[in-house]
Amino acid sequence: MPIINRIAEFHPEMTEWRHDLHRHPELGFQEVRTSGVVAAKLREFGCDEVITGIATTGVVGVIHGQGGPNGRAIGFRADMDALPIEEATGKPYASQTPGIMHACGHDGHTTMLLGAARYLAETRNFSGTVYLVFQPAEENLAGGEVMVKEGLFERFPMDRIFGLHNWPGAPAGTFLHAPGPVMAAVANLEATITGRGAHGAMPHNGIDPILIASHIVTALQSVVARNVNPLEAGVITIGHIKGGFTFNVIPESVQMQGTARWFLPEVSDLLEANFLRIVTGIAASFGATAEASFTRAYPATVNEAESTEIAAKAAATVVGEARARKLPQPTMGGEDFSFMLNEKPGAYLFLGGGKGEGDAMVHHPKYDFNDEILPVGASWFATLAEQVLPRR
Repeated sequence: MPIINRIAEFHPEMTEWRHDLHRHPELGFQEVRTSGVVAAKLREFGCDEVITGIATTGVVGVIHGQGGPNGRAIGFRADMDALPIEEATGKPYASQTPGIMHACGHDGHTTMLLGAARYLAETRNFSGTVYLVFQPAEENLAGGEVMVKEGLFERFPMDRIFGLHNWPGAPAGTFLHAPGPVMAAVANLEATITGRGAHGAMPHNGIDPILIASHIVTALQSVVARNVNPLEAGVITIGHIKGGFTFNVIPESVQMQGTARWFLPEVSDLLEANFLRIVTGIAASFGATAEASFTRAYPATVNEAESTEIAAKAAATVVGEARARKLPQPTMGGEDFSFMLNEKPGAYLFLGGGKGEGDAMVHHPKYDFNDEILPVGASWFATLAEQVLPRR
């Protein structure tokens, strides 16, 4: 079975939904309009229940199959938040909110799950219950963890949970799947280097924190290159340095921020120990002081093997065996769906959205979700429901 015909029929409407969400992006835990749109559509579609206010702006829709609830249930998750990026796509539906855009495709994820919700509420061609989890604050704020802590799985008992992420680097309409780790664990790195300010023309009177920060950035590159087993994966990146105010003044302090990524717990311990050692040690060697922190944010996203097989079967049903492919290798990107997978069996797949050469990747000002894959993702969710919860 290819894309579900009924879902294909309302593809133009789904595109309109996506463009509306794209025009009005909202940051994590601020998705007031977005969650309102989601809740209104779920009620319009005829969901049996629509619950709002979970993790501040989260929404859960409930659809019972033919025969009503019977103790069997499945969950689907989509994220809703945008990113603090100034959009540069030039699209007619570009963000109307300065400095904020849907640069990761969460508008598309939300729309695909809404499409599945409409179809499932219309047809009820399954036995049991489908929970539609619209999650806030995936970007850096761990909205998935908050939903779990607020009793998501106790309030909505499901046997498995599934999600997907669009992937511009893969051909449009292809699925990528794999059991085990598919996305990395994440830590946030912060450091403040305090030296002694001075006139830029008289550096001998100061202790230059900018120079020290430069040495730290260089030395941190040795952690993965010379401390992590070459057969394992690890990343340390400093992505933000703030210090100084003008041309000719050595500042008193410099702030640094970065990220660390890994799959194995022993690698995380090694990255943390070496980050703290290098930051404080180099600062001390120059006569400065340093405060540093290594804050674990998201665990690795690990797919349960049986759930991955289930998800891959549904993908092959929708797009064909040849287009439902094994993920060649995990990505070092992070994802807070990991908190849900730590509590329930499930799987997270990638859905290719590539438009051609020169495509902008996610988190880029010129990125735009590929509307052609909206019915593909919606059909995958719907097919999962019908295959996992077949009518009896």
